[in-house]
Amino acid sequence: MRLFRSSGVIGIAEDALEFALEASEDAHPNEYMGFLRGEDASRLGLDRDGTVITDVLVIPGTESNPTSATVQEYMVPNSIKSAGSVHSHPNGVLKPSDADLMTFGKGKVHIIIGYPYGRHDWQAFDREGEPRDLEVLDVDLPDDEFFDFTQADIDEELRNEADERDTRFDGGDGW
Repeated sequence: MRLFRSSGVIGIAEDALEFALEASEDAHPNEYMGFLRGEDASRLGLDRDGTVITDVLVIPGTESNPTSATVQEYMVPNSIKSAGSVHSHPNGVLKPSDADLMTFGKGKVHIIIGYPYGRHDWQAFDREGEPRDLEVLDVDLPDDEFFDFTQADIDEELRNEADERDTRFDGGDGW
C-alpha cells in the first residue's frame, strides 16, 4: 500500500461526469455547484500514477441562481481525497469568470459545464483558470461502504429492538 498519492489528476470516471452533467441539467436555469473527490488510479485497477475523480459531492445549503452558486464554506468536508470543484454555466460559456477564478485556488482541477449539458459541453481548468485536458475513464468504482446496508437490514434491526423492548416489559414486574 502506498503512503502518498500522486498529486496529478489524470482523469474523471465516466459515472462521475455523467452525474455532474445530469445535476447541471436538473439545476437549469440556475447554476449547479459541487466538489470533486478522487481515488488513486491504482485502487481502480489502472496501471498509472495519479488521481481519478470518482465522486461529486453535493454540499447542503448551496444557494444558486442563474448567474452564481454559493456554498457555505463550513459545510465543505476537509478530505485528502479533495480534487477540485465543478459548476455549471447556464449561459453555455465554457470560460471561468473572475468570481470562478477566486474559487479555483482550492483543488487541482475545476470543471465548468455549459448548457445544453451534453457529453461534450464541459471543460476542465487548472488553478489559474487555464484549460487542461481531463480524460474520461471507464472504470469500476469501488462500492462506498458508508451506506453498506439494505432495507431488509434496517427492518431486521427494528424487529430485534421491538423484541427486546417486549421482553423487558414482560419481565413479570407489572409492566
